[in-house]
Amino acid sequence: MKILGLDVGEKTIGVAISDEEERWAFPLQTIVRQEGWRRDMAAIRTLVASEKIGRIVVGLPLTLEGQKGVQAQKVEAFLQILRRNVRIPIEVLDERFTTLEAERVLRSLESDFRRRKEVVDANAACLILQTYLDRRQHK
Repeated sequence: MKILGLDVGEKTIGVAISDEEERWAFPLQTIVRQEGWRRDMAAIRTLVASEKIGRIVVGLPLTLEGQKGVQAQKVEAFLQILRRNVRIPIEVLDERFTTLEAERVLRSLESDFRRRKEVVDANAACLILQTYLDRRQHK
């Protein structure tokens, strides 16, 4: 089964997916968030079904000190709703620096700012998921 990685933001949800062997993460798409939760959850449920997802990993944006700030609390609220909408295991991973790292990498590869903005969230999700996959392989 594949694993889905999510980078949950205010306006978008970056989505990444693993290969069947759960070794490599690939950026998949960016979901533009809608008011309320229904469309976000419907989009995720569709991905879970169509891609045969067996687990979801969600990045939790802790502060530099490792504390839960406002954004982490918003992600936790999202997680509560996600857990009610999908019936597969959901794990959380500290995602400090993933968006910054994704932006740094993309800056070096992509010169068009608009194009970079479109893919940064999916690439941040990819970094979250790859970190998770790497940690599992080294246990």
